Amino acid sequence: MKSDIEIAQEAELYPITEVAKSLDITMDDLELYGKYKAKISDEYLKKIENNKNGKLILVTAINPTPAGEGKTTTSVGLGQAFGKLGKKAVIALREPSLGPCFGIKGGAAGGGMAQVVPMEDLNLHFTGDFHAITSANNLCAALLDNHIQQGNELGIDTRQIVWKRCLDMNDRVLRNVVVGLGNKMDGFVREDHFVITVASEIMAVLCLADDMEDLKKRLDRMVVAYNYNGEPVTAGQIHATGAMAALLKDAIKPNLIQTLEHTPAIVHGGPFANIAHGCNSVRATKAALKMADYVVTEAGFGADLGAEKFFDIKCRQAGLKPDAVVLVATIRALKYNGGVAKSELNTENLEALEKGIVNLEKHIENLHKYQVPVVVTLNAFVSDTQAEIDFVRKFCNDRNCDFALSEVWEKGGEGGIELANAVLNTLETKESHFAPIYDTELPIADKIRCVAKEIYGAADVAFAPAAVKQIEKLEKLGFGKLPVCMAKNQYSLSDDPTLLGRPEGFSMNIREVYVSAGAGFVVVLTGAIMTMPGLPKNPAAYNIDVTDDGVITGLF
Repeated sequence: MKSDIEIAQEAELYPITEVAKSLDITMDDLELYGKYKAKISDEYLKKIENNKNGKLILVTAINPTPAGEGKTTTSVGLGQAFGKLGKKAVIALREPSLGPCFGIKGGAAGGGMAQVVPMEDLNLHFTGDFHAITSANNLCAALLDNHIQQGNELGIDTRQIVWKRCLDMNDRVLRNVVVGLGNKMDGFVREDHFVITVASEIMAVLCLADDMEDLKKRLDRMVVAYNYNGEPVTAGQIHATGAMAALLKDAIKPNLIQTLEHTPAIVHGGPFANIAHGCNSVRATKAALKMADYVVTEAGFGADLGAEKFFDIKCRQAGLKPDAVVLVATIRALKYNGGVAKSELNTENLEALEKGIVNLEKHIENLHKYQVPVVVTLNAFVSDTQAEIDFVRKFCNDRNCDFALSEVWEKGGEGGIELANAVLNTLETKESHFAPIYDTELPIADKIRCVAKEIYGAADVAFAPAAVKQIEKLEKLGFGKLPVCMAKNQYSLSDDPTLLGRPEGFSMNIREVYVSAGAGFVVVLTGAIMTMPGLPKNPAAYNIDVTDDGVITGLF
């Protein structure tokens, strides 16, 4: 059996100019990055502003397990299936982070016969967007420390610096560092911190900005520290906005590539859903809606994280109204939630399936709370039995969800036709009355309780004393009306990653709360979630290499 990278490397790619023609994008509207990838120009985005919007379809999933779900694979395959049916479709995805590529799971471009390509470029440096974000973030950090070194005119309290440096790589030893060691000219000695680039506020800002003007406004109001009076100091006050915007001038433009079947894919931005808002850029999604009749996008990790933030943050801020949701599951993952060991997942086990399907049930209930029609799809494995498939089909139909089997990993677009038809049927027969789950006028603590109880299923919320004080301070400073961005582990509906299935009666632990004023939300850290991940015992990097003739191997 060929690996994903081998399939991608053997594929025949069209020049990106040919892919663009299917969307009526001319050569003049593209900024080429080689033969197979390009950025879409600002001029073209303005040109299509008045086009009619297509239908917006969100792909999300149950909580991830070691058994695999295939959310990106399903997104890509669904877009390819629309193409097989003669529908004009565009896929809008996030860019992968180098952290997971070299850490836990390898590449993130889909899988099998449902991939976006060039796969190696996408998974590695791509068009340099993440490098630009990293540089802009660290420029802001450097300007902040320089301001303090050069007299500290703003009276910044060095004990209350909240801006962290970033790096797009899993590196646990950088979570907490000491800077300024040396002599007087080397700066003030203080504790500092790193986050992974995809958790940085600039990543969120870039992905939520409508254009350069909006980007600069958001950069300007980012809180980097507090002064001795407890007042916020912003990036604008340390004169960082213009230079950061210059570094992000090209990064703000959406990237155009293709699938294995040449369906256009706009891949732009990449905030993590477990520690950020988990969606591709607003700019890319809005552009895709003007280009195509059907737009397939995804939100990271399970629906409790990615879909919740897609609805309550991205759609709310951008004025987007999703028309349908595809919820991805696998029989293997459902049995894993039912207590089956990974080594036993290939054996039929209806009892475990019935026990584990409560995780899927909770996600269906959550999505219905947003009043958006739901289609459940099973990402098929050869070990799935007909009895298991029939059980899940009936379970979903009984809960007012269309159901479809997806075989896109094996068959590409052809294997997604059943799913595409189910989505089309849902779009034609069920109306979306999308509404966020909470009102932003609620106090911060009440918004946190709403998400914890309604989406996660928590019985109660426990706020650490520090979090209580932070909430009081943020509300006093005028940030109380912002939506909340919950940072939680992805493996469980709870803040304990070992609680699988549908945990009940648990208390959600809130340890820290801070504002991302530029992004326009309040970040809430739960449990033991880290904003700078570490590498596992056997990182994916061990398997990655390059041959003497320049061919990359082992990238998933």
